Amino acid sequence: MSASSTSGAAAAPEPVFPLSAATEGGDISQAFPFSSGNPRIEETRGIMHLYSDTNTDSLPNSSSESNPNSNLPVRRKPLVCVLGVPNHMTYADFCQFCGSFIQHILEMRIVRNDGVEDQYSILIRFDNQESTDSFYRHFNKKHFSSLEVDVCRVLYTMDVQYTGSIEHAQTSLASSTEQPYCPVCLERLDQDSGGILTTICNHSFHCSCISKWTDSSCPVCRYCQQQPEKSTCSVCSTSENLWICVICGFVGCGRYKEGHSIRHWKETQHCYSLELETQRVWDYIGDNYVHRLIQSKTDGKLVELNFHCSHADDGFGSCGCAPGSGISEALFNSKVEAIVEEYNELLTAQLENQRKYYESLLLEVKDENEREVFNAVEKAVSSKLQKIQAKLDKCTKEKRFLDDINENLVKNQEIWRKKILEIEEREQRALRFRDEKINDLEKQLGDLMVCLEGQKTLEQDPDSNEIREGAASPKPVESSTKNSSKRASRNRRKS
Repeated sequence: MSASSTSGAAAAPEPVFPLSAATEGGDISQAFPFSSGNPRIEETRGIMHLYSDTNTDSLPNSSSESNPNSNLPVRRKPLVCVLGVPNHMTYADFCQFCGSFIQHILEMRIVRNDGVEDQYSILIRFDNQESTDSFYRHFNKKHFSSLEVDVCRVLYTMDVQYTGSIEHAQTSLASSTEQPYCPVCLERLDQDSGGILTTICNHSFHCSCISKWTDSSCPVCRYCQQQPEKSTCSVCSTSENLWICVICGFVGCGRYKEGHSIRHWKETQHCYSLELETQRVWDYIGDNYVHRLIQSKTDGKLVELNFHCSHADDGFGSCGCAPGSGISEALFNSKVEAIVEEYNELLTAQLENQRKYYESLLLEVKDENEREVFNAVEKAVSSKLQKIQAKLDKCTKEKRFLDDINENLVKNQEIWRKKILEIEEREQRALRFRDEKINDLEKQLGDLMVCLEGQKTLEQDPDSNEIREGAASPKPVESSTKNSSKRASRNRRKS
């Protein structure tokens, strides 16, 4: 399984691994026939000699517990085969499944097992025996996933040899020459830089490159490892010489079997039927093929069907119309022109239909985008309007509250203004009353002081007896009155 041997099928049978006997050291081996390659181009067949797993199913004993490799084949090699990998598991899925050992893998090769259509096998070569034994103990009899019942069956490989090569078509230069470079990263297929994986169609890639390819087909030739299910006749269930009605899809066998496709035409008048093997269309009314192009079995491309003269007596198109005659040439040219014109019209119609179809899709997408934008804008506007309305209601409620407070404050202001005016008037009346009372008291005090001073003067004057008796002159009395009034005015000023 070197880079040169896996890039394309060998022209002659050549063993890839060292040949060995059927048994070695008492270990029992099993032979598994396999094949690889694209069946449309070239198919390589061989036989794998694998160690039987009966030796590993024995009960554990003390020696096996001390030495985990005691139940393994004695003359095993760093080469194993994973059997029964389901077809729906792609190359990337398997690389992810054994991702913990991918750095120890030197080479992997995908092969088909004869008689098994929904599974494939993988030959894996490791860099050392220890990694091989660890891979065997870790993945043998382990489920590929928790949702599947398929179990990974790992067997040690004794040897692999090719028994032959079958060419179904002319091999292209790309498949017959060595491919030293990875088609994905364009780097050399060197085992030191990373493991090499060879697909079922004999194309080699780096494991790190193919692990990013999530499709089950080959990145180079698009050959899919998961082949579609074989069709069978809807009546007798035969799988040979099948025809499918291009109108209703009924699958029936041809006239060389049970003739169910012809019976279907007679019952339904569906006159056009496609032969599944050659992809050619047959007209039951005209009793001939009516198509112009067929699909090549070599590369899958559409090619022109070989022209057969209608005047031919044998089945090879030979008649009296010589290729060099003018009638044959004119007839051939007219048919070619008619075919070209018909093809151009058909192509124009198909392109016009495709244009209308994609324009309608674009209009639908545009309308849908406009509706989504309108709905999004309407939703955003409605949500924003609701928020604004909520804020407005809140502000309105606050305004009403403030208006009530303002009205109450204005009323309180008027009440307090009236009270202040009343208090000021009361204070003014109290001040006036106090002033009047003070004036009265000052007058009374003055009169009292005058009286007191007069009495005191009378007591000190020697002529007081005369005054008492009423004989004294009135002059001194006036002077004393004046003096007392002056004292009273001074006291009032001081106060």
